[in-house]
Amino acid sequence: MKDLTVTEVRLTPILVADPPLLNTQGVHQPHTPRLIVEVVTAGGVTGVGETYGDTKYLDLARSLARRLPGHPVSDLNGLLALAGGLPLDGHRTDGSVDVGGLRGVQTAGKLRLSVVSGFEVACLDALGKALGMPVHALLGGKVRDRVEYSAYLFYRWAAHPGDAAGGGDDRGAALDPAGIVAQARRLAADHGFGSFKLKGGVFPPEEEIAAVRALAEAFPGSPLRLDPNGAWSVETSLKVVDELRDVLEYLEDPVTGTPAMAEVAARAGGLPLATNMCVTTFPEIAEAFTTGAVQVLLSDHHYWGGLRNTQQLAAICRAFGIGVSMHSNTHLGVSLAAMTHVAATVPGLEHACDTHYPWQTEDVLTERIAFQEGAVTVPDAPGLGVALDRERLDALHRRWLADDGSMRDRDDAAAMRRADPDWEAPSVPRW
Repeated sequence: MKDLTVTEVRLTPILVADPPLLNTQGVHQPHTPRLIVEVVTAGGVTGVGETYGDTKYLDLARSLARRLPGHPVSDLNGLLALAGGLPLDGHRTDGSVDVGGLRGVQTAGKLRLSVVSGFEVACLDALGKALGMPVHALLGGKVRDRVEYSAYLFYRWAAHPGDAAGGGDDRGAALDPAGIVAQARRLAADHGFGSFKLKGGVFPPEEEIAAVRALAEAFPGSPLRLDPNGAWSVETSLKVVDELRDVLEYLEDPVTGTPAMAEVAARAGGLPLATNMCVTTFPEIAEAFTTGAVQVLLSDHHYWGGLRNTQQLAAICRAFGIGVSMHSNTHLGVSLAAMTHVAATVPGLEHACDTHYPWQTEDVLTERIAFQEGAVTVPDAPGLGVALDRERLDALHRRWLADDGSMRDRDDAAAMRRADPDWEAPSVPRW
C-alpha cells in the first residue's frame, strides 16, 4: 500500500457559468463560485473534492489546508478535529439558512462542515485510489448499481441582462406553464428523467399550481415536486396542498421554520412535506421528527459534513420512518460523483435525488457524467472514478482571478438588481 500521508493540499477557486435561473430571492448570477480541493499523498496519489467557493468557505478551507499535511488521508475523523479550531470571526452564530436555503447553513460552526465535506471527499478519493477501491466500497458497499435523479425545473430568463450567451446555454426562457413543460420535455429527452421538481416561490402560487398541473398532464403518472423555498404562509400552503394533493409526490419547504412546517403537515391530509431548510443540522432533527413536521429529508453532503455524516443522517431517518432524498445546489461533476457514491450505499432511497448538473455547461472533468434513463451508473473504478481536466480547471480559475470580486460570493438579489435596480429580496412569507 502506498504512503497515505498528506504532503500537499491544492485549493483552486473557480467561477462557473450559470444560467439565469429564478428563485424567490432573485436570480442566479452569470457565474457561480466553486472550490476544487486536491489532497496529495506521499505515495503520489491525488484525491479531489468540491464544495462552495464563496469567500467565507475559501478562507476556512485555506486554514484547514495548512493544517492537513502530515496527517494520513485515512484519518477522516481527524478532519473534524483539525477543523474544530478554525477561526470563524465575523460569521453568523444563529441557526439560519442563507438565501432561502440555497447556500447551505451559515452558522459559524456549520461553515466548518461545508469545508470539511470537500476535504473528506478528496481524502476518500485518494484513499480509494491508493487501495484500488471505489468510494462506495469504503463507505460499506453499494446497495444499488444506479442512482436515480430528478429533472430540476426552473423559471428562467433566456439570458442574463446584457449577456446574449444566456449563461452558456440555448435553452431559452421559461416563464409560464408552457415554458416549464417545454423545459421538462427537453430535459427528459436529453437525460431520460422520469420525475420532475419545479423551483417555485417566483410567481404567485396560482401560476405555479397551473405549471404543476400542466406537468401532470404532459407527464401522467410521473412523480412531481414543488419547492417555493419557504415563500408561503401556512394558509397559502394549505390552499396549494388542496389544489395539488393528487399529483405531488411531496411538497418541499412551503413555509419557513419547523413550527410552521408542523402545522401544514398536520393539516395536509397525508401529503408528505420535504425539507432541506428547517432540518440542516443534527440538533434540529428531534423537533422536526417528533412534531411530524417533515416526512422526507433532503440530505446534502456539502453542509452535513460529508459522505459519512450523510450515511448517519440516513440511518436516523430510517429509525424514525422518514424518507430520504438529496438536495442540490449548483455543482459540478466532482460533487455529482460524490453524491452518487454515497446514495448508492443508502438503503431505502425511494425518492430520486435532485441535481443541477444538467444546467451546468462547464465542468472540470475530462468526461462529463452521463444520465441514462434519468440515472447515473455507480462507478466501480478506484476512488470517485473521475479525473480532472487541468486545462478546464485552469481556465475557470483564471476567470476567478480576473473577476473584480462581484461574482466571488453568490448573491441572487444583487444579480436581480442588474435587471431591476429596485429589487430587494422579499421577506417571508411572500404570499
